[in-house]
Amino acid sequence: MTDLEIEITADLVHDLLQEQHPDLAGLAIREVVGGWDNQQWRLGDDLAVRMPRTERAPDLQRKECRWLPILAPRLPLPVPNPVRIGEPSARFPKPWTIMTWVPGEPLDQTSISRGNHAADNLAAFLTALHVEAPDDAPISSDRGDHPKKCTDGFDYFFHAVAPEHLADEVRAVWDDAVAAPEWEGPPLWVHGDLHPANVVVSDGTLSGVIDFGDMFAGDPAWDLAAAWVILPAGAASRFFDAYAQADASTIRRARGLAALKGLFLMLMGQNGDRGLPGGKPTWGPAGRAALDRVLKGGLM
Repeated sequence: MTDLEIEITADLVHDLLQEQHPDLAGLAIREVVGGWDNQQWRLGDDLAVRMPRTERAPDLQRKECRWLPILAPRLPLPVPNPVRIGEPSARFPKPWTIMTWVPGEPLDQTSISRGNHAADNLAAFLTALHVEAPDDAPISSDRGDHPKKCTDGFDYFFHAVAPEHLADEVRAVWDDAVAAPEWEGPPLWVHGDLHPANVVVSDGTLSGVIDFGDMFAGDPAWDLAAAWVILPAGAASRFFDAYAQADASTIRRARGLAALKGLFLMLMGQNGDRGLPGGKPTWGPAGRAALDRVLKGGLM
């Protein structure tokens, strides 16, 4: 069940397609494991149906439908693009979307073996994405702030899952990020939620980026944390050399945010191992690996 208390089944998805997009109703429908705000169903080979499963999901989908057609043409990696809009109906009272399918395997279920190639791909992607956003670009309500404004969240995750023997090191990384100067540039386009379940891998390298529902205009450090959260050990330095537009303060904030995200992923993995709602078992190992990369120091 979702927050909407409606069970989303293949039959429901088929019926909605038959009612609103009958030309697509004959395509095969396969459930895709994962997802947080949306439950996803692969539609044929090239499309995906995204059904909102939380109260905030429709607004996130509307944001993607508004901005991805503008952003996608200049991004060097495949991203989902809206194809059709599903309207609220008696069968399902919320809007839903049909997007292009981004091929590849989510990183939380595989690994990157070509670290330098992936670092170059991520740097090219974020260089293209991180341009000044227009005045009407979305602003995030729950992320995008300087780390000093995120201390409550960090402390919660820290006390829940930080390994005791690493606690002092993790805290030092966070304190350094909190002490770093704020972003002084214009608000840039930021994906906002780069972690292993939101990127896909093919042939051992980063091959696509998905789930732009949390995109916003703001500090690029929130995306640059991916140098440790997504890339394998040793690739962060190569990434920042290729990205070539992050000053020392931004890197300090990004490293602290990577520690925050690593702890969050570890907590979601722990909840998944315990069978708790919202838990993600595959996220735990990914989060611990990210934390280890952060603690190896600097860009190493």
